[in-house]
Amino acid sequence: MMFRVFINILWFNIGAKKPCGIVTVNSRNTNKKHRQQQYHACFGQEAFHINSTNQNTGHNQPFVVSHAHEDPHVLRERFAQWGYLYIKQYVPLAACENLLGSLLSAATPHIGRRGSLAPHLQAEPFFETDPAWDEIYPKIQALESFHSFFHQQHLLELMEIVSGREVFVYPMKMARISTPGKIGYETPPHQDAHSHHAGPTMAGFWVALHDVTAAMGRVKVLPKSHERGVRPVFRTQGVGGVQCEIYPDETCWHVSDFEAGDVLIFHSCTVHKAEPNTTADTVRISVDTRFCDHGAPVFSTNLEPHHGWRIPGLDWAAIYRNWNDSKLQYYWRDYPNLF
Repeated sequence: MMFRVFINILWFNIGAKKPCGIVTVNSRNTNKKHRQQQYHACFGQEAFHINSTNQNTGHNQPFVVSHAHEDPHVLRERFAQWGYLYIKQYVPLAACENLLGSLLSAATPHIGRRGSLAPHLQAEPFFETDPAWDEIYPKIQALESFHSFFHQQHLLELMEIVSGREVFVYPMKMARISTPGKIGYETPPHQDAHSHHAGPTMAGFWVALHDVTAAMGRVKVLPKSHERGVRPVFRTQGVGGVQCEIYPDETCWHVSDFEAGDVLIFHSCTVHKAEPNTTADTVRISVDTRFCDHGAPVFSTNLEPHHGWRIPGLDWAAIYRNWNDSKLQYYWRDYPNLF
């Protein structure tokens, strides 16, 4: 089906005084690769290069802790100031345990669990795109409980507190599995503004399903990095295969140990990354998605299953095959602003 899309996005970073760019897309092309190239060309992000750009890990400071019961204006101001919100144990432990149990069932026999302890590796280490991952991930994606997790009312309410208005939850839901024995393959510093082709109202919503210590590979953010716009990127090893520029004066990262139910929400331009899993056999498992103001532009690849572009048979028809409820199936089809 032929269609025309006219988009003019003025990129204002929350908390920044000036726009970081203007995107204009005029497309009559249904080819996704072509539209993606147009988008990259607008941002100047197609010129990947391999170099040794400053990857200084710097030093760490604890996350600034927020609480969901605080005044929404205070939370939005803090989000604008730091580029993230870290909210302790917002998701009930029972909900985390239920979802974690389902994910572990899908990950059998590669990953197991001893009682209430953190998951542990029972086979060879792996990371995203390895054969073990490709075996496990379609089973995870087919879980109705995995997708519906992010549509629970109290999670939607928290998203709307951050946004200040009605939100659209991306259909792309993601599970993260960090095993030991894969140092160097952890997620490198990046911005979702690039990887999701996202506008300034998009934010990441990450949930710890179990306690996470430093050795297990925590997620960390570069505070206030959202104020400096969309950055140049280059190819690197690790999940996603792309790293964004880290500037010489950016040496302080925010990170803390997580407890089950902790939520980390980060701006689309906030630089974030994963630490390596240096344990002997402990596996870190978390889940995340993205959301934006309802009506904000959403790039078409965000409507596809995570890794559906590379795992044969991982599509929505397969994912929905054994669901009991159709309410969340194809709920984005009538979304008003896709490109």
